[in-house]
Amino acid sequence: MGMSYLVLAGAIMLVSWLISSQLKNKFEKYSKLHLQNGMSGQEIAEKMLADHGITDVRVISVAGQLTDHYNPADKTVNLSEAVFNQRNAAAAAVAAHECGHAVQHATAYSWLTMRSQLVPVVNVASSYMQWILIGGILMLKSFPQLLLVGIVIFAATTLFSIITLPVEYDASNRALAWLENKRMLTQQEQAGAKDALKWAARTYVVAALGSIATLMYYISIFNNRR
Repeated sequence: MGMSYLVLAGAIMLVSWLISSQLKNKFEKYSKLHLQNGMSGQEIAEKMLADHGITDVRVISVAGQLTDHYNPADKTVNLSEAVFNQRNAAAAAVAAHECGHAVQHATAYSWLTMRSQLVPVVNVASSYMQWILIGGILMLKSFPQLLLVGIVIFAATTLFSIITLPVEYDASNRALAWLENKRMLTQQEQAGAKDALKWAARTYVVAALGSIATLMYYISIFNNRR
């Protein structure tokens, strides 16, 4: 399966690069589509939270690009400086999407709960997994159990990637539904926000497929050890 995996891994890397490039182009395009309502990403986020009756979540600005995220631990919607301050369709899409996660948290969305429970496991796994897998392959004949431990740990990270898919798609659906129902955007702006979030979601699909393929590769090594 070695050569087959290399071909598959190469294909996934190529698709990942193409999607990332397309995503960057989409966000650049919709960053030039200025909102007629004149609202910033911060204001969009704060209004979405208020409209859902969420009063215990803060919207804050964080440094960097593509650093936008919702932190359930301290209940903050963290928006990158560009998204926080800018007034365009791309900023509106990202701000509303991150608030979608806050709404998931407030309503105890089951997939988000499962993902949150896996976070400590994945954080620990990320620190040791690579070394355990390398050691497991090097000691495959004398101590195959080590690779099996690595496979179990990697499976946890793969499960995390799979669970992330419904979480991200649901957050985008909540964001787009709110933007449309509240008539926050014009028809052109709404279409831009939808297109941007669609491409963002595809990056998670590719990541999950890559993780599944890699997991199957390690399992094949373990099964073919004799």
